[in-house]
Amino acid sequence: MTIITTGTRTAILREIKNRGVASQSELSDALGITREAVRQHLATLEAQGVIEHESLPSPGRGRPVQGYRVTGSGEHQFPKFYDALSLSLIEAVAEYHGEEGIKLVLQGITDKQVNDWQPQMEGKSLLERMNELKDIYFDDDPYTSVVRDNNGAMLIEHNCPYLSVATREPRLCSVTVSTLQRLLGVEVERTERFQAGDGRCVFRIREDRPIHPDFRFKWERDRG
Repeated sequence: MTIITTGTRTAILREIKNRGVASQSELSDALGITREAVRQHLATLEAQGVIEHESLPSPGRGRPVQGYRVTGSGEHQFPKFYDALSLSLIEAVAEYHGEEGIKLVLQGITDKQVNDWQPQMEGKSLLERMNELKDIYFDDDPYTSVVRDNNGAMLIEHNCPYLSVATREPRLCSVTVSTLQRLLGVEVERTERFQAGDGRCVFRIREDRPIHPDFRFKWERDRG
């Protein structure tokens, strides 16, 4: 839960970020608002999980002072450039190691995902495994669902957390397709995709097409 809502709370959070650790009195002086108002905003920000408090040594002989710092959750309120970094890494691998180098890196990522997920797949039916894999991107993902129609089963993804990177580098999506194939044991084909303007990704599960036991990774079919 991260809900900042007011400009004053945003200003307090920014001031804490700039200082590293800030006390109530320091925030009051810096922002020109009363200590009581700061205290109330700090309580709300702490309840939201974006800051936490710690005891700081008193400048005199008095009691320790409460200091506040930004939590890991709070860090996400500030600009991050993960997409740019990811693209730079991919471009660097391509420049120095070519297409085969990128393939080896993505195969390694696929191997790690499969190893992480494999224990949850043991002893489960195909449908049960599909339901587990709804959360392949993050726990309790509300945007991915398992759907059946006349042609079989699908995993439908209405939100891609990596969309901006995947739009520039669709090769990354081969990781998801290969991971699903290895964990489900059958071929998976992406029949709709965000990159094509479909507004979602649909992973069609080919239940009648088991994969070879030695399969590890391949580019999506449309890559040739």
